[in-house]
Amino acid sequence: MIDAYRPTKRYRSIPVLGAVIAAVLAGALALNGCASAAAKPGGTTKANPRPSAAAKIGPPAAAARGAANIIAYSIDSDGPAFSTVVTGAVGDYGPAMTVLPDGTVDPGHTSELELRLTHGSFRLNIAELGKKIVAATSHEPIYPRTCSTFIRVAAATPIVAGSGTGSYQGISGSFTVGVTVDEVHPTPCRSELKFVRQVLVLSGSGSVSVG
Repeated sequence: MIDAYRPTKRYRSIPVLGAVIAAVLAGALALNGCASAAAKPGGTTKANPRPSAAAKIGPPAAAARGAANIIAYSIDSDGPAFSTVVTGAVGDYGPAMTVLPDGTVDPGHTSELELRLTHGSFRLNIAELGKKIVAATSHEPIYPRTCSTFIRVAAATPIVAGSGTGSYQGISGSFTVGVTVDEVHPTPCRSELKFVRQVLVLSGSGSVSVG
């Protein structure tokens, strides 16, 4: 594909191209010399009374409190690992894991969801969500004729007190999170169902305070 975009003829000779390149380089050097004479990096002059942009760049300040949104999802897993994005008062992303209060992995999704984000971590209490999921899936498949299941439940998921680390030390608040599970099961349907395709999504909004 790259060869298709190459010109079939050379429109400029090598000497002409060399002259053009030399002229461009000379102009660039002249402009750079003028800029250096006008102001040093990070300094000020009458023509440039404010510090340069490079001197002002720094990490963005985190919001102290406000609305936040969360999405955590897994595909064809049904396990403890999720991918997570949080926006709003917390803008971050990373993996998440369902864990027990002592930090060990919880494959049953019965206790807490630990968000292991790029700037720190914190946990959500998903115990109530776990109970509602168990109740909703107790009669699988929901659609016996097509051997498929769809459920949607929701519950309050407060941030676990004292669970914040890194940029999220001291974080508090709560989300209202809904869980959607979409599954197609192998046929013929059996009492102990597995799936051939599954999407599990947690999503919701809430209010958080950091620090």
